Amino acid sequence: MAATASFDPQSVLKLDGYLEPFIPAIAHRHERFQKWKDTIDQNEGGYEKFTRGFDKMGFNVKESGEVVYREWAPNAVEAHLIGDFNQWNRLSHPLKKNDFGVWEITLPPKAPGVCPIPHDSKVKLSMITSSGARIERIPAWIQRVTQDLAFSPAYEGRFWNPSTSERYQFKNSRPPQPRAIRIYEAHVGISTSEHRVGTYKEFTKDTLPRIYALGYNTIQLMAIMEHPYYASFGYQVTSFFAASSRYGTPEELRELVDTAHGMGITVLLDVVHSHACKNVLDGLNAFDGSDHQYFHEGSKGRHELWDSRLFNYGSYEVLRFLLSNLRFYMEEYKFDGFRFDGVTSMMYVHHGIGTGFSGGYPEYFGPGADEEAIVYLMLANDAMHTLYPSVITIAEDVSGMPLLCIPVSQGGFGFDYRLSMAIPDMWIKLLKHKTDDEWDMGNIVHTLTDRRYGEKSVAYAESHDQALVGDKTLAFWLMDKEMYTHMSDLTPMTPIIARGLSLHKMIRLLVHSLGGEGYLNFEGNEFGHPEWLDFPREGNNNSFQHARRQWNIVDDQLLRYRYLNNFDAAINHLEEEHKWLSAPQAYVSLKHGGDKMIAYERSGLLFVFNFHPTKSFTDYRVGVDEAGEYHIILTSDEKKFGGFENVSCGGKFTTTPMEWNGRKNWLQIYVPSRTCVVLGK
Repeated sequence: MAATASFDPQSVLKLDGYLEPFIPAIAHRHERFQKWKDTIDQNEGGYEKFTRGFDKMGFNVKESGEVVYREWAPNAVEAHLIGDFNQWNRLSHPLKKNDFGVWEITLPPKAPGVCPIPHDSKVKLSMITSSGARIERIPAWIQRVTQDLAFSPAYEGRFWNPSTSERYQFKNSRPPQPRAIRIYEAHVGISTSEHRVGTYKEFTKDTLPRIYALGYNTIQLMAIMEHPYYASFGYQVTSFFAASSRYGTPEELRELVDTAHGMGITVLLDVVHSHACKNVLDGLNAFDGSDHQYFHEGSKGRHELWDSRLFNYGSYEVLRFLLSNLRFYMEEYKFDGFRFDGVTSMMYVHHGIGTGFSGGYPEYFGPGADEEAIVYLMLANDAMHTLYPSVITIAEDVSGMPLLCIPVSQGGFGFDYRLSMAIPDMWIKLLKHKTDDEWDMGNIVHTLTDRRYGEKSVAYAESHDQALVGDKTLAFWLMDKEMYTHMSDLTPMTPIIARGLSLHKMIRLLVHSLGGEGYLNFEGNEFGHPEWLDFPREGNNNSFQHARRQWNIVDDQLLRYRYLNNFDAAINHLEEEHKWLSAPQAYVSLKHGGDKMIAYERSGLLFVFNFHPTKSFTDYRVGVDEAGEYHIILTSDEKKFGGFENVSCGGKFTTTPMEWNGRKNWLQIYVPSRTCVVLGK
């Protein structure tokens, strides 16, 4: 195979001239990436075979009914497959070890075409370690594990091999890659109004139609990879190839993804490759009795804040495991891409702990950078984009690492988008610490537009992070306890509720249209879900009160939540029509501190926001580059959005050919207090 082409430093310097002193460091990263890619090419024939480790490792059933089971456990000196199929006999089914530490056993069929291990029966690997200790583990590549909390919190491995008639058959092809992503971040378990864990089936039947109606074209599913502690929000993974059984079966997850595809919705997996749960009995930790199999040994292999294990990204078999894990979800479940969790933790040897990022470039390229993890991210993106050209990958990074969303061939990491994590933090700080008249329009605009040239960002006003226990949703910060008493149309529109509804709508439109090239909303926040998220745990008497979505309040036609829901849908549908997320960054012509006004143009539309708590402006002059006749096509003040109808859609606003705020023309418009309007031609 031909060696990977080296990248041209000029491609980096065209994006950012300030990176010139760091070209040697960028080149060194790329060389390490290239070396790994060439090694994979030479040893495995390329990504195609290397990323299909699941075809070789774990359980594989042949058409004859024969089962081949393989497991990498170099520290073991003896290994036996045990389970219901052999009455847990620790001697009857020994495995043989090869020179690479991979154990193997072939189980002949019971009869022609009849599998010797019953479907959904329990299985385990029993091993003797080099120290002579007997240990028993759930197979690392297992595709289903179940938990019986009445018996034990530890998971049990299941041999998943449904018959052809029971296996879900995909009916829909993947939708084309969206022009721009409007993401609905969702958690299957909390997607019910009831005090329990929701299911894949319910999500498919009840939640998917809501997402479609709201105009989101992408779903980001959280907490799918199996995790023993529900309250971890899915971020402490034990079985990487097992879709969580607390919501249902693998076939039901396949149906969910396929149904979404039938609606034209792209489905992303929230993938956790930044760390792993430290559980030994049902996780990867000390899998073969050693401290260093999948992870670095000692403190280097432990995350002190997350109390979890850290992968050794420089290990050939660990790379096979993780890259195959991505491929598995693309192939077996037809996911369309990934949101990579904890990328900041991966990219730095300090994992971001106790470190503030000032934006100084030495922070990104000095000894604090973890090159092994960085090269893994480059390999992951390069492999997935090579095998699936329409794949979407998103990085969760708070550090501002340059080149994160630049193709690997140009010296970058290869992600498609990065999350704009500073935006939700800004809103929480404003709502917590500033009065409305202290809001700085210039700072708000700067935060929303401060993104790396040539790299696409996903903007969001709030995600699951802001709603977790200890914090509150934006709606609850805005309206707090009055949400319990004054969200009905039958009650007076109090000043707090009026302010809350207005600012909730304005914040979301501002972020959607100014903040990035993609947009994200966490499930329920579109309609101002009250309170916060808190999973059942000892500290709350295992209550589901805050681990569910109260769909009943948005469906109630007497409650004001429906106004926020209507506005959210209107924004998404307007974006689909006018395509501002895929347009160049907005030109901001006005950010007036005294008037609390913001105005900008994007994708041929003029957006005007009046954040002033008391002042309404008649005939307010706003600059606009393109001359002509404009009409209001969206306003937060419409009755169906809970507004006061001081401004309505339509009207006629003709430009005057005179320069204003750096634009060639101006028009005059009435903008009431705490109202936003969008004008189009």
